[in-house]
Amino acid sequence: MAAATTSILLKLKPKIKIKICNPLFGYPRSSSSASPSIPHLFSTTTLPYADADSDCSSEIKATADANPNFIHPSADVHPNAIIGHGVSVGPFCTIGSSVKLGNGCRLYPGSHVFGNTEIGDHCLLMPGAVVGDHLPGRTVLGCNNVIGHHAVIGVKCQDLKYKPGDECFLHIGDNNEIREHTSIHRSSKSSDKTVIGDNNLIMGSCHIAHDCNIGNNNIFANNTLLAGHVVVEDYTHTAGAIVVHQFCHIGSFSFVGGGSVVSQDVPKYTMVVGERASLRGLNLEGLRRNGFTATEIKSLRTAYRNIFMPVDSNSTSFEERITKVEEDKELGKITAVCTMIQSLRDSFAQNRRGICKFRYFSGS
Repeated sequence: MAAATTSILLKLKPKIKIKICNPLFGYPRSSSSASPSIPHLFSTTTLPYADADSDCSSEIKATADANPNFIHPSADVHPNAIIGHGVSVGPFCTIGSSVKLGNGCRLYPGSHVFGNTEIGDHCLLMPGAVVGDHLPGRTVLGCNNVIGHHAVIGVKCQDLKYKPGDECFLHIGDNNEIREHTSIHRSSKSSDKTVIGDNNLIMGSCHIAHDCNIGNNNIFANNTLLAGHVVVEDYTHTAGAIVVHQFCHIGSFSFVGGGSVVSQDVPKYTMVVGERASLRGLNLEGLRRNGFTATEIKSLRTAYRNIFMPVDSNSTSFEERITKVEEDKELGKITAVCTMIQSLRDSFAQNRRGICKFRYFSGS
C-alpha cells in the first residue's frame, strides 16, 4: 500500500516556480515589484521540481546566460545609465544618469555611483561605497578595482581655493584595492587631476587629497594621509598613521616608518621615520624584495655613506659630495646610483621642498 501511494505521489509531482537571483545578494526577484524602467533585467522561470539526486544546474545556467544582469528591485538605477553585461546591483544601490558601468561589475547593497563617472570591467563596490559626485568634471576607474566598505571616491576636494562650477577630475588605473573608509578626492582645478596608477593597495582609513599623483605598486598602510599635490612614485611602502605635507615627493622604493610626519621629499631607495621624518638609511629590505642585485645594493650603500655619512661633514658641502659620487669611476656606472643622485638633485629644484633631514651616524 505504501509503495503504491508513493508511486501515485511521484506521478502527481507538480512544477513549481524557481526565482532566478544573484547568489551574491541572496534576494530573489519578485515579479510584482520589479522596476518598470528595467523589467528586462529580471527573470522568473518555471523549472521542473528537482529531486535531491537530480541536476538542474544546466537549466538554471541557461536562464542566467539569457538574462546576465541582476538589478535588485529596490535599487535606484537611472534609465540613461549605461550598464555592461553581467552586472550585479544589490538592494538600495543608486546609479546616476551619467554613469557608465563596465562588464562584470558588482555593487553590494547600499553602494552608490553618482555624476559623470565611468567604472571599468569587473570592479567591486562593497556596502556603503560612494563613487563620483554631481560636479563638473569626471571620475574614471579602470578595471578590476575593489572599493571597500564606506569608501568615498571622486568627491569634491577640501581645498578652499576650489571654485564651485570648476571642472575637477580623478583617474584611477587598474587592479587597485582601496579598503574601507578611505577617501580620495578630485582635483581642485580644471587644469590638474588626481591620478592613481595600477596595482596599489590602499588600506583602511587612508586619505588621498586633491591633485595627488600616485604611481604603481604602492602599499599605503592604515591612516596614511596625503595632503594636496603630493607625488608618490612606484613601489613605495608606508607604515601606519603617517602624514605627508603638501607638495612633497615620495621617491620610488622608499619606506616611511609608522607615525611619521613627512614635511620634505623622501629620496628614492631611502627610509625615513620620525615626528619630523629624517633619513635613516636605505630601504634595504624593500630593495631586496624588488629584485635589486647584490652589486646594486652594495653600490647604493657606498653612495649613501659618501653623501650622507661623511667622516668630516664640515670639509665638503652636500653638493660637492653628490658631485664626487657622480664622478666616481665605479659608482657612476651603476644606474641605480645615478637615479638616486638625480632624485636628490630634483628635490632642490625650484618650488620643491628639499629632502628630509639626515643625521651623521655610522651604518645604514
